[in-house]
This record gives sequence, C-alpha cells and structure tokens, in this order.
Amino acid sequence: MKVLIVVTHLLGTGHLARALVLGRAFSAAGHKVIVASGGMPAPHLKSDGLQLLQLPPFRSDGVNFRTLLDQHGAPASDSLMADRKGQLLGSLDAFRPDVLLTELFPFGRRVLADEFNSLLTAAKAQTPAPVICSSVRDILAPPSKPAKAQLADDLVDRFYTAVLVHSDAAIAPLEISWPVSTALADKLRYTGFVAPEPAGPHPDALGDGEILVTSGGGSVGKLLFETALAAASLTPDDQWRVLVGGDDAPARIAQLRSEAPPNVQICAASPDFRQMLNHAAASISFCGYNTALDVLQAGTPAVFVPFDDGGEVEQSLRAGTLSNLPGIEVLKTRDLSAKALLERLRLVIAAPSREKRRDGLQGASETVRIVSQLVSERGS
Repeated sequence: MKVLIVVTHLLGTGHLARALVLGRAFSAAGHKVIVASGGMPAPHLKSDGLQLLQLPPFRSDGVNFRTLLDQHGAPASDSLMADRKGQLLGSLDAFRPDVLLTELFPFGRRVLADEFNSLLTAAKAQTPAPVICSSVRDILAPPSKPAKAQLADDLVDRFYTAVLVHSDAAIAPLEISWPVSTALADKLRYTGFVAPEPAGPHPDALGDGEILVTSGGGSVGKLLFETALAAASLTPDDQWRVLVGGDDAPARIAQLRSEAPPNVQICAASPDFRQMLNHAAASISFCGYNTALDVLQAGTPAVFVPFDDGGEVEQSLRAGTLSNLPGIEVLKTRDLSAKALLERLRLVIAAPSREKRRDGLQGASETVRIVSQLVSERGS
C-alpha cells in the first residue's frame, strides 16, 4: 500500500512522534509511506526509513491554538497557508495513496480546517479514492461546545472510513474525553496504545541512578524545570538530569545552566531518554501520551506533573488513570513546589517496583492490520 500520514504538531512533538511510529510500522510491513509534517522540525525524533515531507512549519502561540505563528514567530500569512495547502495537494496528486491518515483532525486542529478539508475533498475525488482514517490518541481535548462535536461527526460521516483510537477501550475509552454519538461509535477502531519497541539499556548506562526531568519536545516546562532545580539544591547527594526540548532549547539550556546547582546536568532532549529510563532512579515529567508510555515500558518510578496551561485537561485525565499503579504519583501544577516534588519523589522511589509494561502497546502493528483489512474490504 501507499500510505500518506498528515500531521501538524503545534506545541509539543507528541503528535509527530506517534505519526512516525505508525509510519515505521507501515514501512516495516512493506508499505510505502510519506509523513507530511506541518509543525516545527523536530530533529530529535527518528524518521529513518520514511519519506518526510516538511511543510512550511507552523506553531501555536503558546497554548493559544487559534493563533498560528510561522517559524520566525510572525503571524501565519495567507500566502504561507496557501503554500502549505498547495504542497499537500501536490503530494496527494503525485503519490495517489491507498490510505490517508489525518492525525487528530477532525477532533482537533480546527484552525487548519481549510487545509484539511481541501485535502479530504481532493482525496475523495480520486479514482479510486483512498481509505481515509482519523488517527487519535487515547484522550482528546473535550469540545468546548456541542457544535464542535457535531462538526467532527459530520466530517467523519462525509469523509472517513474509520477513526483509529490509539488506546485500550477497557482502560481509556474515547468517551472519557469526547461525546461519542451512535454514528461515531460505529466507526471507532481501538488499536491499543502506540509505542515503539521497548528501549534497551543505554550502551554507556547514561542516567544511571539519576533523577530525569523532562517536559517533552516542546518549548514548555519552565516552572517544572525551575522547581526541579530548587528541589535538587535541597538534595546535593542526588544526581539530576534535565532534558530540554523545543526550537529555543539552546537559549533555555544556557539559562538553566546558569541557575543549576552542581548536582544537575542540563542537556538537550534526545532519543536516548527512553534508554536512560532503564537506569534512572526516577522520572519527573509531564504526562503526555508518549512519555507516559515510555515510563510504563521502562517500569521507572515516576512523578507526573500534568500540563494544564490554558485549561488543558488531557494530561490530568491520563495521569488519573495511571495514579493507581505502584511507583506513580501525580502532582498538580497548582501544588508544585520543591518540597512537594521531593515528597512525591521519595514516595515513588520507596514504592514496590512496577513490572515493565509490554501488553497492550502494539497499537502500531494493530493499526497496520486494521487499515490493511479496510483497504482489502474496499477492493472486494
């Protein structure tokens, strides 16, 4: 099959990371894949074995997802929007995919509705038309009003063969965060959680005995990092490592290094994080989809500080589903302090060890199976 995956990450890099895992799974099964990425470049993510089409990138203005900025921080222009749409439609026409996956849309990225709707209309007009699927994580940002849920239902009914929910319905059904109508329920396909293969030990045992602090791949986490530095200064015998992401990472790293006590290393976000977790004493992080799965795979004691800026609830809901597991504590942003962080840290380190999670994380290969079946059914 020829598979076109379209994704735009606007704040962190989780959406792109998941799209790349899916792309690699399709590629490993012998299919040809293009991942069209409309967010800021994320060189710390692996795209080996895939054709990555980098569109003129956009990012959000912080947690204001209604305002798009270009790579220079200026408001996105009409000409740039038109350029992106032209490249997407050109890729669709030249590639003529058997499968089109839209990451998050139509359940989010409404600010890019014109771009996605043009792509979907053009795909539907092809002969034969590709199987079109929406690809969504376990927990969505709940719609602020019923009209938004109805719009998503209408678009799914008009364009989509299926909605691939990268979750386990027994653990986190879509209903936790989104009103699922009868019509939408008929199109849901649960894949299980999408995670890359478990990471082995780091060849240099990087992170051994350390407390790892990360906010993912986006330009966020200032309060988390500052609180971690304050906590580290109270525990001079512990070794801490702070991993900083985002396109402004060099400047943020320089600033944090100027403030860090001697027992803290400040480094750029890296794929090595997953290997480091195997050696770490504990992890302190947000509770994004990919980071949560990384922690579960490694079995690392973890303190989750769910990202909740701008009224975001996704990570708080996810953290709530994980908080009953041994060695996992949740600390809300409003309660975040050096003392509170150290209290939670002591609890997770002293807790009984948690087995490394392996079951239910084969969502990428299950996605390939489901989509292959949908394509086969279309042709029969």
